[in-house]
Amino acid sequence: MKKTLLLSLLPFALFAQTPEVTSWLINPGGQTGYAGIPSNVQLVQYSANNVFVTTTCIPDYSIGPWTANPNTPVNQNFLFKITRNPVQNAGTPVNTPLGHIGVWTNGVSIFNAKDGMSYNNQGIWNRDAYVFEGISFDNCLGHPAPNGEYHLHVNPTCLYDDTDSTVHAPIIGYAFDGFPIYGSFGFSNVNGTGPTRKMQTSYRLRSITSRTTLPNGTVLNAAQYGPAIGGTYPLGAFLEDYEYVPGLGDLDEHNGRFCITPEYPSGIYAYFVSIGVNEVPLYPYVLGPTYYGVIQPGNTGPGSGHNTINEPVVTYVPGTTVVPMYNNETPLLTISSQSGEVVFVAGTGIAPDAMVTFTDISGRVIKQYNNIQTDVENILPVSALSHGIYILSLYSGNTLVSKKLVH
Repeated sequence: MKKTLLLSLLPFALFAQTPEVTSWLINPGGQTGYAGIPSNVQLVQYSANNVFVTTTCIPDYSIGPWTANPNTPVNQNFLFKITRNPVQNAGTPVNTPLGHIGVWTNGVSIFNAKDGMSYNNQGIWNRDAYVFEGISFDNCLGHPAPNGEYHLHVNPTCLYDDTDSTVHAPIIGYAFDGFPIYGSFGFSNVNGTGPTRKMQTSYRLRSITSRTTLPNGTVLNAAQYGPAIGGTYPLGAFLEDYEYVPGLGDLDEHNGRFCITPEYPSGIYAYFVSIGVNEVPLYPYVLGPTYYGVIQPGNTGPGSGHNTINEPVVTYVPGTTVVPMYNNETPLLTISSQSGEVVFVAGTGIAPDAMVTFTDISGRVIKQYNNIQTDVENILPVSALSHGIYILSLYSGNTLVSKKLVH
């Protein structure tokens, strides 16, 4: 007799495993990267409200050398805290600060677009790190800070295949407001339909011939003017050389949008990295100048990234299987799990031509069931599948019910 676990009866102590828990690249067993330092994420722990990510800030791919950069990566022993319940900031937007503003899924830090210096040290014309520090980036577009913190200001090209336009890009990081960061390619439409294409930023270079005004229209006095455009300071050398134009691209002023993604079939606010032709990074690169959501304390600012866990947590072990329901109230699709199989049953009230699809996170259909019958067990073998995230979706008339499987 097969033992079936009804997932709606999972004990609360296990909590739900959702993308902010399962998207991290966890070191499977002592693998090392630069200078023999353990690589990728070391440990993921989670509660009902938070995910705690322990990381060295060293990736598993080769990094360096760094031209004109004397710094050396060292183990940061970070413990980042990511909220599982991100919300929009309804007040004044919070600027992304210097230092880490988020973390890539391999545990490496994300920095904002600034290099920390400004013209005449006035804090008015802020230098673009990609322009002024780009010479010190390695082939993976990262470099170490003076404290040894290896980080990237732009698209992490060695982390994932940033050239694959055939599928929705994966989650490649989380901002410290708790919202996911994707690669460049997303669905054409926010409702999850249409072919995948590069998400276009809504920032562009300003049409200026001198640096006497700011993007918001502020007219500066002569002592605040930026340098002449050209030579050492071409247009684009400073962040203030750019302006945000609502509706110019797909993304808002934070460089994100609310949309359906493979991991969030009910929709989520998501950031997308900005890259152009030949994967050249485009401003604002990752997050816009400000966060979309509310920031938790402990992750940003001097000495941050060393949080303390003061709540019950569970350690995430890749390969465990949980099927949390996105809509616990719907009777249209019931799922249970047993060894090597997932069993789903469509409830009464579905359309005569109801269909169920089983897809991976790229949207590739692995199995499709047409003309679903009610109250009939449908067995879906999963033992041969690679570990990862899968989506089971029921299409019934104008109704869509989606549930996630972490295998």
